[in-house]
Amino acid sequence: MKHIFQKGNDQTKPTLLLLHGTGGTEQDLLPLAGEIDKDANVLSVRGNVSENGMPRFFKRLAEGVFDEEDLIARTEELNEFLDEAAEEHGFDRENVVAIGYSNGANIAGSLLFHYQDALKAAILHHPMVPRRGIELPDLSGKNVFIGAGTNDPICPAEESEDLKSLLENAGARVELHWENMGHQLSMNEVKAAAEWYNNL
Repeated sequence: MKHIFQKGNDQTKPTLLLLHGTGGTEQDLLPLAGEIDKDANVLSVRGNVSENGMPRFFKRLAEGVFDEEDLIARTEELNEFLDEAAEEHGFDRENVVAIGYSNGANIAGSLLFHYQDALKAAILHHPMVPRRGIELPDLSGKNVFIGAGTNDPICPAEESEDLKSLLENAGARVELHWENMGHQLSMNEVKAAAEWYNNL
């Protein structure tokens, strides 16, 4: 997968896995990594799916309707890529924290839903529930931050509440942070995520 790896100053810190939104690239969230942890490794990945020329991490059938089969396959692909990237770049595979926005948050959520050890923690900005009606792995000890907008037209409030419940029922510790905003990512939300991260 096309990606950028930046080696951090402190190898005891997590590697931040950056996952962009629809139409984004591996450059998009690099400034975010600096806000969260300027000393950590950064692995920023570009989605392998193209929707009318816009990079995404998996196909969708319509706005808010995921292609489940593709989601499962792409989640597996990303998980395997993380294994390979850890070997190639020499980072601790067991100390990866995802930071995803929108479509990127959805694939990060899907990693948690499908693979117990894919991520140590995750910051999900404006995610939806990746899949419903499946049993989640045991996520005890995992920490998840969900950033949501009260007026988000793409991601209704109940999606955020449902995702929190599903993750908590699987044992994860979840903080749900609300901004009085739509689907855009605000500086306040980023600051709240940074504060949460610093308390891990």
